[in-house]
Amino acid sequence: MKRIVFLVWVGLAVLTACAASSGSSDSNSNAPLAKIPAGYAAQTNPFGTEAGSDGAKVFQSNCEMCHGPQGHGDGPAGQSLEPKPRNLAVLQKSAADDYLFWRIAEGKPGTSMVAWKSVLTDEQIWQVVSFIRTLKE
Repeated sequence: MKRIVFLVWVGLAVLTACAASSGSSDSNSNAPLAKIPAGYAAQTNPFGTEAGSDGAKVFQSNCEMCHGPQGHGDGPAGQSLEPKPRNLAVLQKSAADDYLFWRIAEGKPGTSMVAWKSVLTDEQIWQVVSFIRTLKE
């Protein structure tokens, strides 16, 4: 597990060196969210908020370094990223389950948000979505 986290961290560092600032509509927390692709649209979390504690563990191992412990986009690795990681506590108020799942699974081109679908299972991604729903500003 430590090896995976290390490899992901190294991957983020490489992406950070190569990533350009994104001008797309959902890089700004006040902008409208991007349209969800058909393969992800209308998906709902099969766990609801019940998987929040399991999601917290997955988040801590994989997301906290950039997004911070409360999801505010203030993690230690996130400080050097451009654009900065999203404040997930704010985002979760306007983003549906399908959007959150899509962004975690596929990442966001032009940013350091990598695709997690090859690292996390669908169940783990839904658990993270459950955890994100518990975040407060």
